[in-house]
Amino acid sequence: MILAGPQAASIAAAADTLRAGGLLGLPTETVYGLAADAQNPAAVAGIFSAKGRPAEHPLIVHVLDAAAAAHFASAIPAFAQALMKAFWPGPLTLILPRRAGVAGAAAGGQDSIGLRCPAHPVALGVLAACAGLAPPMPGLAVPSANRFGRVSPTTAAHVQDEFGPALLILDGGPCAVGIESTIVDCTRGQPVLLRPGAITPAELAAACGQDVMQPQDLADSTRAAPRASGTLASHYAPRARVRLMTADALRAALADLATKRANPGAAKAAIAVYSRSLAVLGELHAPGVAWRQMAQTAAETSRQLFAVMRELDSTGVAEIWVETPPDWPDWAGVRDRLQRAAA
Repeated sequence: MILAGPQAASIAAAADTLRAGGLLGLPTETVYGLAADAQNPAAVAGIFSAKGRPAEHPLIVHVLDAAAAAHFASAIPAFAQALMKAFWPGPLTLILPRRAGVAGAAAGGQDSIGLRCPAHPVALGVLAACAGLAPPMPGLAVPSANRFGRVSPTTAAHVQDEFGPALLILDGGPCAVGIESTIVDCTRGQPVLLRPGAITPAELAAACGQDVMQPQDLADSTRAAPRASGTLASHYAPRARVRLMTADALRAALADLATKRANPGAAKAAIAVYSRSLAVLGELHAPGVAWRQMAQTAAETSRQLFAVMRELDSTGVAEIWVETPPDWPDWAGVRDRLQRAAA
């Protein structure tokens, strides 16, 4: 069931569902999430079961503000506090040492926990309502509301397509960011980027006053990172095979496809193309090739990415050919999602 998210009655119904141990489709600025009480192991188990997600793969806990983070984190380094001040509410998850005895199931059994304060009025309204319950509910475990490893949802309808009409879903409109949060590990004395997103390493460094490291840049003894959401090699994948290509490679593949289709006996599998460069458009006017224009900016492509992938996948194509985005810092989140989809 989909309810209009901003309405007070919808927020109250969501809080009641969560208090009863149920699951909720929740809009955030990044993607829609599948929410449950982070401190209720049975409710958290319901998330893992619904998604088909391994129980040791941790969930991100969403909190109302930085003060609520202290309930889950045993320590918050100064640089992490600076990042909270700069980017919360917003699309930033911080991995912090977990307070003993708190949200162990949501953390996948690790001694660290991922925390985020979302920048969406409906999500913040639900978190505030839950914090006001007796006893209070200080945080919600909220992974993306899709089957494990598949394309993330950015509308309420996407969530209903995944889980059916029985799930209560709050409709907060299309997601403004469109890809999952940037994840920074704060457990090793310096910020370490585990997953790129809308916030770039340069922006993170400027806010916290420290260089942001990559795991591969660390010494071998400190390279092992906590497990974090969305960091598996294969993720965000549609049913169709995703192939990443440069504009030149895409043009050559389309020319080869046209040659093969000129053979009367050749198979004519349906292909979709998602390209940014105008240079390839002339090759796309062929039967069985669906085309969508990739936006020219990283921010707009992020907003559209998962919706476009879902739309193209729904046409039943065998493959989706995607022009590789630019190798620029602001495109890192888009490139990461496409590389994992293609894996």
